[in-house]
Amino acid sequence: MSMTTVPATTEESQAREPAHAAPEPKQLDALHTEFGDTTIADQVVEKIAGIAAREVPGVYAMGSAVGRAFSTLSQRMPGQQPSVSGGVSIQKGERQTAIGVSIVVEYGVSIVQVADNIRDAVIKSVEYGTGLDVVSVDVNVTDVHLSGESDTDADSTPAPAQGSATLA
Repeated sequence: MSMTTVPATTEESQAREPAHAAPEPKQLDALHTEFGDTTIADQVVEKIAGIAAREVPGVYAMGSAVGRAFSTLSQRMPGQQPSVSGGVSIQKGERQTAIGVSIVVEYGVSIVQVADNIRDAVIKSVEYGTGLDVVSVDVNVTDVHLSGESDTDADSTPAPAQGSATLA
């Protein structure tokens, strides 16, 4: 007895073959619409986050001592404007961003409360201003500012001891 194979119909052939996946439709959101895409530069997110963090009570300065010293020197150059993004770093994708903020707090404030307020302010400002989802805001406290201490005192060499001579 011989077995013969009956050719499959077109419908049967298509049912056996894996379906060709149609290209996924573009995910639409505030930054990606049917009419076009909006891209946001990293420095835009850094500036918005920096401004929001600076406005939080208890934040004395942004960044580390070295970063603040460099910023002070660069601002003395003609035509330079103060940097509002100092002390802010980001990682950004098409729809999400993670933000890191380095700060100096005033002595006597609750660091935990200041950090929570920074997170709230940065998330609200960045999400409203850019449409990006903020997945995290890491706060790095680099120093505590004591009242009566100036920036130059903290970043410069100690004053000479009483009675020692200084050279002009």
